[in-house]
Amino acid sequence: MPYPDEIEVFPEKLNKRADGTAYMVQEELRMSGGKYEGMLAHDNIANSTVRVYTGPNMGGTEITAFTVSIPADTPWRRYIRVFASVEAVFVTYQTPGDQVDADDINRLQTAVSAVQTEVVQYKGNGIIDGGYFDEEM
Repeated sequence: MPYPDEIEVFPEKLNKRADGTAYMVQEELRMSGGKYEGMLAHDNIANSTVRVYTGPNMGGTEITAFTVSIPADTPWRRYIRVFASVEAVFVTYQTPGDQVDADDINRLQTAVSAVQTEVVQYKGNGIIDGGYFDEEM
């Protein structure tokens, strides 16, 4: 749920490396009711490199009850479904880097617009005056 209900989080994007090597990425996914469903944080993931564990750094028990799918309208993204009776799992995978698409930019624009709207409302209600900060020496 976006701002103002919660603070929007934007995963850091990975540039493609000049030497062509892949990034090894680990994501912690919080399970709910024994499952997790959602997009992985990075793009262009090699499906064959996806592994799921109960502990960080490929530790704990390997989870094999998961699926990775490729959305038809965004084939550079990956959607994962994980099934396990644990609080969190750790997904590792390799990616050559991310793509920035219109959805990424639109999310940023929406977040910035929401903050600007809040500032204008606060100024209108006299809560802040649009003042300045003095730098103390």
